Amino acid sequence: MFKKTPFYIGLQDIVEALHGYWLPCMLAWQDISIRYKRSRLGQFWLTINTLIYISTLGIIFGSLFRFNLLEYLPNISASVLMWNFMNASITEGSMSFISSENIILQVKLPFFTYIIRTLIRNFIAFCHNIVIFPFICLCVGYKINFYAFLSIFGLLIVFLNLSWICIIAAVFCTRFRDLQQIIISIMQILFYVTPVVWSVKAFPPNFSPLMLTLNPFYNFINVVKMPLLGYAPAASEWMFCCGLAVVGWCAALYTLGKYKRRIAYWL
Repeated sequence: MFKKTPFYIGLQDIVEALHGYWLPCMLAWQDISIRYKRSRLGQFWLTINTLIYISTLGIIFGSLFRFNLLEYLPNISASVLMWNFMNASITEGSMSFISSENIILQVKLPFFTYIIRTLIRNFIAFCHNIVIFPFICLCVGYKINFYAFLSIFGLLIVFLNLSWICIIAAVFCTRFRDLQQIIISIMQILFYVTPVVWSVKAFPPNFSPLMLTLNPFYNFINVVKMPLLGYAPAASEWMFCCGLAVVGWCAALYTLGKYKRRIAYWL
């Protein structure tokens, strides 16, 4: 018999989890149902809060930087919605194994199942909140064109990147529990250095900061946001996200395969 490599073990776990995709989807829906069990509006309370948050930030920062609110409000709306989805997916994804400790210690399931559960749960929340964007566009009279369909492909690329990030983060956060707090702090810093509430237009025309070009979250947001705003994302942004997904998944498969047998002991 040949010796199974970490890549093979990791890939086998991913394939097994995808074959039973119905289980993490069911668990994710159950998480949402339990969280808003006795609430009449349920998940839409979060949607209302997000709408108020976006409107307040849009008016304040739009007035502060003297942006055209008719363009700035849809821009900040798409950016904040994408950021909230990515931030929640990564911070909760890093705790996927720890939060599922009882199941892991009693039932033998592919570890990627718990990652899918977290991502689907946050994607459901994102689908609830996405109604904010067309609502704001309707209020300010911003027109959406056929480029908006490209955002579906952009969202798929972002989902693939979030998956490998969550795998690596979940493995190491299970081993080093303090790492989760570091991830939260890093995400807070990235929120300020990524044009979420501020716009690139605030920079001088001849200034192109390298931190934006190499910032993965800037590219993740743009491949979804730009089509929604009626523009095609730059080819470099698509290439960056796709290339990062390939490299990241190779690292994730190796990490999961190498440490898979130790995760239960770390719990």
